[in-house]
Amino acid sequence: MKPSDGPLQRIFCAIFAILASAGCAGRQAPPAAPAPFVETTVASFGAIEPARRLAGVVAPYQNVAIQSTLSEPADAVFVREGDAVHAGQLLAQLDTADLQAQMQSDLATANSNRANTSHTAYQGSLNITQGVDTMRTDDAAVRQAQQTLANDQRNLSRDQNLLAQGYISQQSVDAQATLVKNDQQALTQANANLSSARATVQANGTLSGQGLQASAVEQSAAQEQVALAQAAQVRVQIAKAAIASPINGVVVNRNINPGEYPGSRELFTLQQVDPIYAVLHASSEEVASIVNGAAATVVAADLAGNARYAGHVVGVLNEINPGSTDFQVKVLLDNPGQRLRPGMVVQGMIATLPVRGVRVPVTAFTDDNHDALMAIEPGDTVKTMKVGEVGSDGTTAVVTGLAVGTRLVTNGQMSLGDGEKVSYRQ
Repeated sequence: MKPSDGPLQRIFCAIFAILASAGCAGRQAPPAAPAPFVETTVASFGAIEPARRLAGVVAPYQNVAIQSTLSEPADAVFVREGDAVHAGQLLAQLDTADLQAQMQSDLATANSNRANTSHTAYQGSLNITQGVDTMRTDDAAVRQAQQTLANDQRNLSRDQNLLAQGYISQQSVDAQATLVKNDQQALTQANANLSSARATVQANGTLSGQGLQASAVEQSAAQEQVALAQAAQVRVQIAKAAIASPINGVVVNRNINPGEYPGSRELFTLQQVDPIYAVLHASSEEVASIVNGAAATVVAADLAGNARYAGHVVGVLNEINPGSTDFQVKVLLDNPGQRLRPGMVVQGMIATLPVRGVRVPVTAFTDDNHDALMAIEPGDTVKTMKVGEVGSDGTTAVVTGLAVGTRLVTNGQMSLGDGEKVSYRQ
């Protein structure tokens, strides 16, 4: 290097240093990152109606097993398995030929007894009239015998006076005395006949009251009623031969064909599926807060679109098996399209008894355990707080371990750490 280059080089270095210093002095430090913005909510005191989620299956509203007490063969069967039936619809017809013959025989017997009743009534009326006439005749005979006896007794008294005076013989007096004795016997017989006639009249009575003739008419009428009752009984059996559906439902089992005798087996099984039950299974802790009449929503995953059905609880049944903790909750649902079928698996959500306490949004929980929330501390920093969930209605939960008025991060799933500063709208 030449000596003359030294000062010039020092000048250029100085200029470069000045320019570099000036450039560094004009550049500013980067600004600090702003605190992340979060939506917040304030915990409040109030009540919610929690919902229990229970699994179960669909069950028919009614399951009807049809049998017959008749021993007649089937003439015709009108339904098949899977057919929809309505109440009163004819399912099968049993043969009734022998029952019809029996009923006609009973009706003929009743008609005969009715005619016999009329005959007995007329005969009774005749017997009553004849009895009264006989009594009157015997009464007249008694009066006549009394008069004859009185006359002969007076004649005997005269004859005895004449005998004392010697005007007639003893034989004439004895003959008159014999006649008086005969009159006395005749009077006794007439009185006996009159007593018998009176007893007969009293026994006969009247047709409209009490007595032998009235009872004879009643007995004949009773025989007529017995025959009519037997005919009515057969008529009931004939009606039972027409086997009809007692419900609106579906035939799920048919166990008889034309010509077969019903015996004691089950002929048809019918199920009513509108309305229909959802039978949900629950533990003892779950059923403790479920009451009859509680609103319920049932979801059937087997149906396209997870069809939802609204209903209400109609029964909370005790343990199914002794010693178990499996309870049943029966929910009644309308099923107009009969899309729900017995045996389908469903999920049910049941409103339970109201719960009061500190309320927070369900979205504020940090995970699915629902045991932690992110609270905003003084200085706008985040702190994780442990809580206990008492109940939830799907959108709002009641928790313990949290004070009323605590500000919380609405979305507990945000990636925030304890102590991290945040911003929010007051």
